[in-house]
Amino acid sequence: MTELLKSALGLAPYASHEEDSRGRLYPEPESATRRCFQRDRDRIVHSAAFRRLEYKTQVFVNHEGDNYRTRLTHTLEVSQIARSVCRSLNLNEDLGEALALAHDLGHPPFGHAGEDALKDVMAPYGGFDHNAQSLSVLTRLEERYAVFDGLNLSWETLEGVVKHNGPLDAPYPRVIAEHAKLQDLELDTFAGPEAQVSALADDIAYNNHDIDDGLRAGLFTVKDLADVPLAGPIFAAVQKEYPDLDPSRVIHEAVRRLIGEMVDDLLGETRRRLGAAKVTSPEDIRNLGSPVAGFSPAMAENEKAVKTFLFDNMYRHSRLNRMTSKARRIVRELFAIFMQEPECLSPDWRQKLAGEGEEVTARVITDYIAGMTDRFALDEHRRLNDLRSRT
Repeated sequence: MTELLKSALGLAPYASHEEDSRGRLYPEPESATRRCFQRDRDRIVHSAAFRRLEYKTQVFVNHEGDNYRTRLTHTLEVSQIARSVCRSLNLNEDLGEALALAHDLGHPPFGHAGEDALKDVMAPYGGFDHNAQSLSVLTRLEERYAVFDGLNLSWETLEGVVKHNGPLDAPYPRVIAEHAKLQDLELDTFAGPEAQVSALADDIAYNNHDIDDGLRAGLFTVKDLADVPLAGPIFAAVQKEYPDLDPSRVIHEAVRRLIGEMVDDLLGETRRRLGAAKVTSPEDIRNLGSPVAGFSPAMAENEKAVKTFLFDNMYRHSRLNRMTSKARRIVRELFAIFMQEPECLSPDWRQKLAGEGEEVTARVITDYIAGMTDRFALDEHRRLNDLRSRT
């Protein structure tokens, strides 16, 4: 496709364009009504794994309250930020949105507590990585189509999911290494620009919305944020401008401004890097050797300070420590029961074992557990341990 036509469609020459896509692993007829990355987005939204994000932990386990973020609402917020940034940079909005919607599909129940537990129990069998699990969901575990497993997404979407945090170093997680034999995702290069934007949209969303949820949960106060760079001054400015504003609205207004500051910085710094690099294609961006999307040095320091504050005051709060301790135990116990008694698996999952050895059994059990929602994991644990519970 000519650069003139790309420009007419509103895309920069270094944006990912459907007509230049490297295609799908399994060839399919093109849609008459939707472009390539639109189909990817739609397939993700209609997947079972996407629906299950509604009942998966972001920070608080689902039953803690209806006003806290879940993995699904977090994903939607990341998607909004990614799409807005892509639009401002004349990147491919549909690809940026698809990548944001898919980025957490591999997360197990109970958030990072569940992931830590699966990493521990899978250490003898090749480990566990939620990013690799997302690839599993997209290429294998979604069983919807007549002639292939997975969603058969475009090369650019799969590449972006696997590499949105940067190039991968060998040895690769097993799932990624096995898929690389079928489809070369060029694991040693950076991803395209939309994937880089999606990764930073994730950072913007969870930093700011964890501040929101942490304040509303009473884990820390606005006063505690006073010395935190960026966050403290913005909360102080809102309170000075609106001294009689309801505390809940103070939080909303400050978080809104925080997101705006970070997005504006991301746009400015990324434009600066694009101009300096003089890139003319997504391949140029992949081969730069450093990310083209990013925060300015000052904002990167601010963001690091926010992360440090949240780690100390939220993620390691005694209330969350107790919650994550219980969650880790549940995941470990589920894994141990199924490893010792795989006949307790449901028939559709038990047939996947097909008489294979211990390592395959461990992988199948991990796929089963990783796909659970918080409440299903709690119910399954109760069914397996309480004789009075219906099986």
